[in-house]
Amino acid sequence: MDQISENSIDELAKWVISVDRRLVLMETMKGHTVAKASDIAHETSRSTQNISHALKELANKDLIECLTPEKATWKKYVLTDKGKAVLKRLDEKYL
Repeated sequence: MDQISENSIDELAKWVISVDRRLVLMETMKGHTVAKASDIAHETSRSTQNISHALKELANKDLIECLTPEKATWKKYVLTDKGKAVLKRLDEKYL
């Protein structure tokens, strides 16, 4: 993993909490090693589309990674090292 600056982690944490669906998704990922959009949607009483949108946003920031990008549906996601660092910062400072 590339060294991530403290400022970068703080900025990403602020970016996550600025939109509710991102925060809900990050909070839910705490309890999962691997997660699917449908599972998270069910657990959080949100639409699969809402969670899928958040997954794409987090993937674009390299906070999560899709383990099954070749699949059209039932994709599985994990937190990246950067995502784990941001989640840790959220727990320490913002939650």
